[in-house]
Amino acid sequence: MASPPGHRRASAPRQAAAALLLALSCCCCFRGARPAPPRVPAVIVFGDSTVDTGNNNAIGTILKSNFAPYGRDMAGGPRPTGRFCNGRLPPDFISEALGLPPLVPAYLDPAYGIQDFARGVCFASAGTGLDNKTAGVLSVIPLWKEVEYFKEYQRRLRRHAGRARARRIVSDALYVVSIGTNDFLENYFLFVTGRFAEFTVAGFEDFLVAQAERFLAEIHRLGARRVTFAGLSPIGCLPLERTLNALRGGCVEEYNQVARDYNAKLLAMLRRLAASRPVLKVAYINVYQNMLDLITDPFTLGLENVEEGCCATGKVEMSYLCNDKSPLTCEDAGKYFFWDSFHPTEKVNQFFAKKTLDLCYEQLF
Repeated sequence: MASPPGHRRASAPRQAAAALLLALSCCCCFRGARPAPPRVPAVIVFGDSTVDTGNNNAIGTILKSNFAPYGRDMAGGPRPTGRFCNGRLPPDFISEALGLPPLVPAYLDPAYGIQDFARGVCFASAGTGLDNKTAGVLSVIPLWKEVEYFKEYQRRLRRHAGRARARRIVSDALYVVSIGTNDFLENYFLFVTGRFAEFTVAGFEDFLVAQAERFLAEIHRLGARRVTFAGLSPIGCLPLERTLNALRGGCVEEYNQVARDYNAKLLAMLRRLAASRPVLKVAYINVYQNMLDLITDPFTLGLENVEEGCCATGKVEMSYLCNDKSPLTCEDAGKYFFWDSFHPTEKVNQFFAKKTLDLCYEQLF
């Protein structure tokens, strides 16, 4: 076809260059501003049920989730792994995004060995807390024991990979820490451990922050260099707390205020700690704001229910009360913020993982 009058046909080299430029720009649109994943050899996890990938399966506690309908939406078909979710948890998504396996194995899971743990390992235990007394409520793994498992892991890793490579894995790994909710909702405000008589709320917040600082100092001494540490969510807005607050209705604002006060103290401590230890990088994950954004504007993630869990009535059920005998469990968990009365759905966990990764690229990598 002839060119219109006055039109100058581009030369073949110019056309090729334009096509290449267009292809590159499209590629950048899909990738966004984020660079290629950094070389992170492993994701190492400490904390509670928000990140426990199955350790409670192996201990004598009633707090378990290795049965249906937990895990019903796992890739490849229903698979209850001990994750308190219909699918994966934030560390799983973080691991996959960094080019590592899509599931971070639980350290106590006999199906995995040190060759798996060399690329990612979870020491977390559902129901635990920064306070050792919290773990005692439901007989789960206390945080100090998680650290002991970390030490044992390092000894096994040295035998498996050699001392030099093991040291690099430990120092270059990304550490994910999520803990603290149970210290208030399962311990202090439940009046079962005596902490409510020993501390004021503010004093208990200070005690927990001091425990968090000691924990971080210890894993830093053991080799951790890049750590994400999650603050508390609006704990008064969990479905279980909404249900217990039925007379007044809505979220328990007193609990949310406690979460905000604790988070402020935690953030100040993390900044102090990082300033005193130049080789330690710690990113504070603002779970409170991330969750509040979704609760106030759920349609940004296509959510329809942010007040109740998908499982059973969604008001009080979790662990054994969330089971496959209930006819009320929702069909599409993707429309819900919460899976059970305490824990987010896989869709929300993926959202939280993205927020964490964005912060990692800004502050840790």
